[in-house]
Amino acid sequence: MKANTVFAGFSQELFQFFRDLKENNSKPWFDEHKSTYTNIVLAPMKSFCTALSPAFYTIDPKINMNPTKVVSRIYRDIRFSKDKTPYRTNMWMNFQRIRTDWLNFPGYYLELNENNYQYGMGIYLATRNEMDTFRSRVKYDPDTFKKMTRNLLTKHSYVIGGELYKRPLQNNLPEYFQQWIQRKSIYIYKDQPIGNELFHHDFVEHIANEYQLLKPLYEYFVDICE
Repeated sequence: MKANTVFAGFSQELFQFFRDLKENNSKPWFDEHKSTYTNIVLAPMKSFCTALSPAFYTIDPKINMNPTKVVSRIYRDIRFSKDKTPYRTNMWMNFQRIRTDWLNFPGYYLELNENNYQYGMGIYLATRNEMDTFRSRVKYDPDTFKKMTRNLLTKHSYVIGGELYKRPLQNNLPEYFQQWIQRKSIYIYKDQPIGNELFHHDFVEHIANEYQLLKPLYEYFVDICE
């Protein structure tokens, strides 16, 4: 499969590659199976990114959809890590605007690994100032925030992520809001087992619809960070 082909779905071989790599995480093994990585893993991920581009024009046309920039590298930076295995056993796509400070700006993502896949949106490395602004806005108009987010958790089964403070921040908001504001960064995501939906071209539409559900919250975060 070439990177510019139409996305036809991921394959069982993609997930098997990650499992095999986990058992044989070495340069000789990877070099021997590099064509599998290129054709079964990298090319479909780039094709998926290209197929998803029209959906992002309706979410935020400023998001960078260049597959080379969106799709992660499989090579690990092991210079400062105790774990010296050279390759990741997962890969992801990160959809964000082109910015010099992209680390603390809202973005969408999709991650694939040997056992499941995950997707979501948020500010993954938020600054203290951004989170303080977020908390202030929630406190100022909690009803609007709850109306915007409640169905994401209850109806659509999203989960809130982000490191919690060890010592809770004092406030007078009801319990619903504590799961949002007691964090050093904030994102919302779904973890899903490997299923047949991944192996069909309609997976693009499925993820596009999920990302549209998150658009109001994405715009809320963008307004905070800008």
